[in-house]
Formats: sequence, C-alpha cells, structure tokens
Amino acid sequence: MIVTLTANPSVDRTMTFAEPLVPGEVHRAVRVVDQAGGKGVNVARVLALAGHEACAVLPADVADPVIEGLHDAGVHVVNVPTGVRCRVNVTVVEPGGRTTKLNAPGHPPTAEQRAALARALRESSVAGGWVVLAGSLPAGVPPRWYAALVADLKGAGRRVAVDTSGAPLTALLEGAVLPDLIKPNSEELASLTGTSAAVLESDLDEALAAARGLLARGVGAVLLTLGGAGAALVTPDGAWTATPPPITVASTVGAGDSALAGYLLADAAGAEPAERLRYAVAYGSAAAALPGTTMPTPDDLDLYGARSAAYPSPTMPPAHRTDPRSNNG
Repeated sequence: MIVTLTANPSVDRTMTFAEPLVPGEVHRAVRVVDQAGGKGVNVARVLALAGHEACAVLPADVADPVIEGLHDAGVHVVNVPTGVRCRVNVTVVEPGGRTTKLNAPGHPPTAEQRAALARALRESSVAGGWVVLAGSLPAGVPPRWYAALVADLKGAGRRVAVDTSGAPLTALLEGAVLPDLIKPNSEELASLTGTSAAVLESDLDEALAAARGLLARGVGAVLLTLGGAGAALVTPDGAWTATPPPITVASTVGAGDSALAGYLLADAAGAEPAERLRYAVAYGSAAAALPGTTMPTPDDLDLYGARSAAYPSPTMPPAHRTDPRSNNG
C-alpha cells in the first residue's frame, strides 16, 4: 500500500466553458464536476484507478464530501476530524485547454490534529513502503512540518516522496533528514537554485545540474517535471530524460500528481529508472489530456508514445551513492 498525506484537502469544482471568458461579463458553464482534491488525494486516486492499494490520510470529518469522493474512487481513507468543511477550489477551463485555478484558503489543523496525522501516517504505512507528502500547507502550519514528518517516517523505515513548493520546500531541504524522492516542476526547482524556469525547460544540461545539486545535499532522487518538454529523473546512479506522447491539452491540473503516481506504480512493479520515468511521463500526459481534475486510468495511457533514455551525467560523490529505493535514502 502507498500512503499519501494531503494537509490541505479540497473539493475541486471544475467549470468548463464553451467560449473564452471576458472579465466583467456573465458566463454560463456547460459542465460542472465536483471531485475530491488536493495533491496527495490526486496521487491516491490515480493509484486506486490503476488497481494499486492506496490510503489517503487527511484532516476532514467523516461526512465531508472529500471523504465520500475518495471512497467512491476506491481509496482507503484515514481521516482526522476537524469540525469544519474542507475548502472548495474552482478550476475554470476555457476552449483550447487554458486553465485557471481559484484556490480557497485551507483550515489549519491544530497541533493535536497534526500529531494525529503523523501517527496515522506511521500506522497506515509499512517499513519499506512509500509515504507521499504532497501539496501546500494551510496558513498557520509551520513550514518545517514536512521536514519533521520526513525525519519521523524515515526513522521508522519508510520511503518518503515529497511534492510541495514555497516555504515548505525550502524548509524541507534545510532539514537534517531528506526525502528519498522529491518531485519539483521547473518553477519549484528554479526557486531553489536561482535559475529561471524557462532556462531549465530549454536546457537539459542546466536542469540536470540543478537536480544533481539537490542530490549533493542528500536528497535520494529527483523527479523533475518540465511541462510539455517532458521530465527527467536524477539518482546517484545516473540521469534519464523522457519526452511525452503527442496530446491535445485539456487541463494541466493534476498532471504533476499523476506523473508522481505513475512513477510510484512503476517502482512498485520493480521497474528500472528509465521505465519509472516513462510511466511518469505517460501518466502526466494522460492527465493533461483529460478535462478538469479527471485522473487517468491505465486505459488512458500512451506508453508507446512516451520515450525515455539515459542521459550522460557525472558520477556523484561516493558519500551520496545511496539507492533511492532503499530504506536508508
């Protein structure tokens, strides 16, 4: 089982319009869909749709629509009651796939609730299994909370993947114990290195050098998503790049979450790095081709169109040559 944490869950409401929006005008959607949302929730949904056992840990009451949506998706849920409804985020999809997200602020879990979430992660996961910490932290939650969770979980023998941004990502890399895997996009990696996202997406050498810099700091592996340019995987044993299959973009929401889920699915099947990256790109592309926050199933994949290959990279220093799939990351 793969366990995910969504500290800031939501109901994701996707509104699709037949005509481009004009500011100040009244517009009527042609389709409205509500789904359980949040990055960890999205990862769990993709895993469950692929037939892999997934557990979503999150702060929410039993009667919350997010919980109902996860049960409907076949995801096992461990919830910590909060007494408040999860936020509602709105995604606006216009013709041509242009997507605008309007995110509401979340309800910060109390210190007691955070402690309960940490216990739930340990109790729901197993030694050697993956735990995914994904998404933003609500206002009021210390940015170093993810770093503390990583230390706690790795101390218990779990493998930890993190997908976050901003202050929590910066604080994560300042921690004494770093995750086995992080999944930044170009903007998030740029925020850590001072290089522009545009340069990272157009210059693979620059992107891989930036990712190797994170390994030198102790991160186990980096899964870097580069939008339409594909993705890259950097581990102590080498680097791999992948190009996506041709698609018509419908919505980019959830593409990165799907890429991470695809990587973990391939890892669970014992795939080699190039194949793990190929699955990541195939899943991310499939998500981008679907409307709103619809998550892909295996039937949506174009695995033949997704191509991955090894990329020349210098050998990492011996002190950091750890297998990112090991418990010691």
